[in-house]
Amino acid sequence: MSNAASSPIRHAVVLAHPDPNSFNAMIARAYCDAVEAAGQEVILRDLYAMTFDPVLKNEERPVRKGVTLAPDVRAELDMLRDTNVVTFVFPIWFGMPPAMLVGYIDRVLGAGTTVRQVQDRSAEGPLGKGHLCAITTSGAAADWLEAQGQTEALRELAGTYLFRAFAMRSSEALHIGDVVEGASSAFIEDSLQRVRKRAASICARVGQELYGTPLPPQLGDGS
Repeated sequence: MSNAASSPIRHAVVLAHPDPNSFNAMIARAYCDAVEAAGQEVILRDLYAMTFDPVLKNEERPVRKGVTLAPDVRAELDMLRDTNVVTFVFPIWFGMPPAMLVGYIDRVLGAGTTVRQVQDRSAEGPLGKGHLCAITTSGAAADWLEAQGQTEALRELAGTYLFRAFAMRSSEALHIGDVVEGASSAFIEDSLQRVRKRAASICARVGQELYGTPLPPQLGDGS
């Protein structure tokens, strides 16, 4: 994570959707626009556009001595070390994140991290003391997912496990359901506005934490 005394607040948005014109891509752009509007920096990592390789190699496993990290993993780690907030944007497919995102977590976020470090919250990875946000979408309605226990499972993944595993400072999630073809323009704009509000809220809170910037009055979080 970056040094607040000398660096601007920086966000990394990790998008995991194969369609560059998808609703998820629109969400990622809306988040980025809101961060820039708040005067903070943002970098977008479109994993499919980057043709990121999600397959963990045997030599990358932390149980082995002398872990060897591939150049693409090192590049991502270098980028994340200068980042204060990491936001994942991805759809829920068959109750799970896309394999592309799981591979990114395996290869990049978990690089060199052992089970003992996860249990002790002693991992010294790129996200340590940073902030995590997960913005997810589904074709199913949010209340249906809640009834299936899927919403809680997602909260456990992003809000508990990753938060604890990588010793992060905070985590939060925003889910948008009923994302189907032919969705109305009003639904799309309302959803993107929720994303913008959440991004603005995160920017304000991190700014207060790092620089003591006063929070705007009546700040909403896009829930």
